[in-house]
Amino acid sequence: MSNSEQIKVILGVTGGIAAYKSPDLVRRLREGGAEVQVIMTPSAEKLVSPAVFQAVSDRPVRGDLWDEEAEEAMGHIELARWADLVIVAPATANIMSQLATGTASGLLTTLCLATRAPLTLAPAMNQVMWKHPATQSNLELLVRRGVQIIGPAEGEQACGDIGPGRMVEPAEIAAQLLKPMTGTVTGLLSGLHVLLTAGPTREPIDPVRYISNRSSGKMGFAVAAAAVAAGARVTLVAGPVFLPTPANVERIDVETAAEMHEATLARAPAADIYVGAAAISDYRPAVVEKQKIKKTADTLRLDLVKSSDVLAEVAALKGGPFTVGFAAETQRLEEYARGKLKNKALDMIVGNLVGNSLCFDRDDNSVLVIWPGGSEEIGRMAKTELARKLIALIAKRYRQVTNAPTPIRRPAAS
Repeated sequence: MSNSEQIKVILGVTGGIAAYKSPDLVRRLREGGAEVQVIMTPSAEKLVSPAVFQAVSDRPVRGDLWDEEAEEAMGHIELARWADLVIVAPATANIMSQLATGTASGLLTTLCLATRAPLTLAPAMNQVMWKHPATQSNLELLVRRGVQIIGPAEGEQACGDIGPGRMVEPAEIAAQLLKPMTGTVTGLLSGLHVLLTAGPTREPIDPVRYISNRSSGKMGFAVAAAAVAAGARVTLVAGPVFLPTPANVERIDVETAAEMHEATLARAPAADIYVGAAAISDYRPAVVEKQKIKKTADTLRLDLVKSSDVLAEVAALKGGPFTVGFAAETQRLEEYARGKLKNKALDMIVGNLVGNSLCFDRDDNSVLVIWPGGSEEIGRMAKTELARKLIALIAKRYRQVTNAPTPIRRPAAS
């Protein structure tokens, strides 16, 4: 790749402890063919020397909006026009707040306001700070404006806490940034409409209580992002989860199994591929009390009735989409997954073991993918990477089923 063809990336480094990972991100971006200009905030310079970034980027580090030599030619505007994309990693709670309010207090925030390049944030902060309503409100606002969010990951933090707030590893950030920019997007689903469901549902008992499950929605959201990267038009029907919408995904929020059924069946006939990753409640209360149930007895009986089987109904549609189900099991995974594949007449099923620190609320997973006449096991890896592998398998099998060298709609059943 010639210099003129290199992707131009501005990396903003802020004053989070995860800044120690950012030189590795520069290295991985450059290995992927990018030219990287680092901009550091004053607090970031207290954690990592600018000399480190200059060495790995092979470019002088910028940081001062009042740099007379650079700003003589309106350097911040020049950089804003130069960039193909801007990534802030780590993105602290403070920088997210400034970007949400449009504050231009330094070179980095000023540049983010002045550029037309796509902006991506890789949040990194204490898990309590991440969960704080102010941070979550800023996150919602930034996502609505089209800012892409990568992470944060969960795990042990520098302060000793455990929870969401770790910066995603540099290799994963670089992969997500460069794939759509370098032409390595496979295009396996180009021109196709992919409909997905993700997350749990909530079935109300009374105005303050409900029945639900432990699904976080992370796997479904990762598959949605991977489908976009593969060229698909993606519609995501999401249960009650607090996850940022992947870029270029149409999102429909629902709460109950009935709402998910209605939203999905209304869109399924026009979809080419349906991926049912949601954990839809199998049962719901027969009666929803209008007032809060008071604690007056030692026991409480709830009568439950079966919810509609969204997956089976989509699979049964004449001329309907190539249908992929998910099977979350605590035992006998292959046996139960194969049974579900057959009984619901699915084109493919993705089985995974859950419980005992497996799958739920985690950023990694392993799955067994089964289809009529074949199967493939995918070992434990980040859900984002796993999603890309699943999309590749789905696209391959879709083409085999349709007997098409390029994706086309499956003909209606006679």
